Amino acid sequence: MASRSDLIAPRSPRGFADRGAAELKAVREMAEAIRATYELWGFEGLETPVFEYTDALGKFLPDQDRPNAGVFSLQDDDQQWMSLRYDLTAPLARFVAENFQRLPKPYRSYRFGPVFRNEKPGPGRFRQFLQFDADIVGAPNVTADAEMCMMMADTLEAVGVKRGDYVIKVNNRKILDGVMEAIGLGGEENAGRRLTVLRAIDKLDRLGPDGVRALLGAGRKDESGDFTKGAGLDEAAASRVLSILEAKRGSNEETAAALAEAFAETATGREGAEELATIAKLVDAAGYSGRVSVDPAVVRGLEYYTGPVYEAELTFTVHDDEDRPIQFGSVGGGGRYDGLVGRFMAENVPATGFSIGVSRLLAALSALKGEEETRADGPVVVLVMDRDRIGDSMAQAKRLRDAGITAEVYLGGSGMKAQMKYADRRRSPCVVIQGSDEREKGEVTLKDLVAGAAAAKAIADRAEWTESRPAQVTVAEDRLVEEVKAILARQA
Repeated sequence: MASRSDLIAPRSPRGFADRGAAELKAVREMAEAIRATYELWGFEGLETPVFEYTDALGKFLPDQDRPNAGVFSLQDDDQQWMSLRYDLTAPLARFVAENFQRLPKPYRSYRFGPVFRNEKPGPGRFRQFLQFDADIVGAPNVTADAEMCMMMADTLEAVGVKRGDYVIKVNNRKILDGVMEAIGLGGEENAGRRLTVLRAIDKLDRLGPDGVRALLGAGRKDESGDFTKGAGLDEAAASRVLSILEAKRGSNEETAAALAEAFAETATGREGAEELATIAKLVDAAGYSGRVSVDPAVVRGLEYYTGPVYEAELTFTVHDDEDRPIQFGSVGGGGRYDGLVGRFMAENVPATGFSIGVSRLLAALSALKGEEETRADGPVVVLVMDRDRIGDSMAQAKRLRDAGITAEVYLGGSGMKAQMKYADRRRSPCVVIQGSDEREKGEVTLKDLVAGAAAAKAIADRAEWTESRPAQVTVAEDRLVEEVKAILARQA
C-alpha cells in the first residue's frame, strides 16, 4: 500500500495519558469505596466546573504575557481569563462564598474529578490526574482536623490498604511559621521566601536532608542539569529550620511536647504545638493511635495552609520485575486553610480538608495485589461457529445478560482460534461454544479460561492437552446460565 504524506502521527499530548477499560473499572470501584466512607462520616457530594475564573485560583493568576504559569488558561469572549482548575479546594472556596447563606455550617462536602497542572511532566508525573477531596468549612478548631486524619485512615482501609501498611502523619504549619518569624522571615514582604522554604522541606522524602539544605540555601541542580533557586537562608537559619525534623519522639503526645519545648519562642509556634497536643489526645482517645502520627517532617507545599497539615503515607514495599524494592510514599494529604474562603468574603471562614491522589493510590494497590487477582474481569464471550446461526449466539448472550452476567457475542469475522485469542485479550472468564453437533444435541460447551490457563502450565505434551481438554465441559443448553454462574463462583 502506497504511503500518504498527509497522515497524522497518532500521539497523546505530553503529560497526558489514555486510560483503558481495566483502569477505568478499578477507578470506579475505588471511587465508590471512598464515596461510601465519606458519606458514612456525614459528607455530601458536590461537583464544580473544571474551569474557574483565574483570579479565583489565587497565586496562579496569569499575566498578559505569561497566561500559562502553573495553570492552563484561556481568555473568554469578554476578555476574562479562565483556567483549568489546579486542585479541588479553590473551586470549593468559591462555591462556599457564592452560596454561603444557604449552606449548613459547618459544611461537609466531597468532590471527585480531574485536576490540571501546567508543570514539567516526567515518569509518574502527569499534567492531568484524578483527586478525591473531603472538606469541612466553618469548623474553627482542630477537632475538625483530628476528624479529617481519622477519616483518612478509614478511607485507606476501605479501599484495601491493611492496617499497618499506612500512616497518617500530621504536623502544624504554625510551628514552622514561628521559626521563620524567629529567623527574620515574617511579614508579607517575605511571603515568597517562606513559600520556597516550605516547598524545600516538602521534598525531604525525595531529596533527603542534603538536598533540602541546598534548597534552603543558594539552590540545587538536579540530575538533568536544571537549577532550582533556593530560599537564600544562611547556614544558621537553615539549621534552625531543619531542627524541626529532629523533634519526633516515640508517641504523639511526646512529640507534641518536644515541639512545644523547642519552638515556643514565638506565640505562633507555641499555638501550633498546643494544637498538635490536642489532636494527639483526640486521635488516641478515638482509638487511632499508631494509625495517625504526629510528625514534624510534614509540611505540604501549598501556600494557603494556615494550621495543621497532614499526609497519608503508604509504608509497604513491593518489588518490580527486576526485584527492586518500590515504596509509593504519599498518596494524599491536606490541612487547614482558614484564609481561602475569606478571599471572597469580608468575614473569615475557617476550613480544613484533604485530597487523595486516586491514580497514585490505584497504582500502589495494583502493585500490592498483583495481576492474578484482577485477571478475569471481562465479559463472557459467546463464540460464533456458524455465521448463518449468529442469532442463536445472540439469544444465548441475552439469556446470560438477563441473569445479570456480563456477556457479548463475537462480532468479528475470524475463526475459532482467533476468537479464543480475542476472548483472552478481553480477560473473559469463560467462553460459550456451540457448533452444529452441539446444536443438534441441544448442548453447549463452556471453557473456563482461568482454570484452562492454570492447567496449561502443567501440561507440556500437545497430545495430552488435546485429549484432556482442561477446564472444558459440555452441558445441556437449558443449563447454560447455571453452569456459567458455577464457573464464575469458582473463580471468585
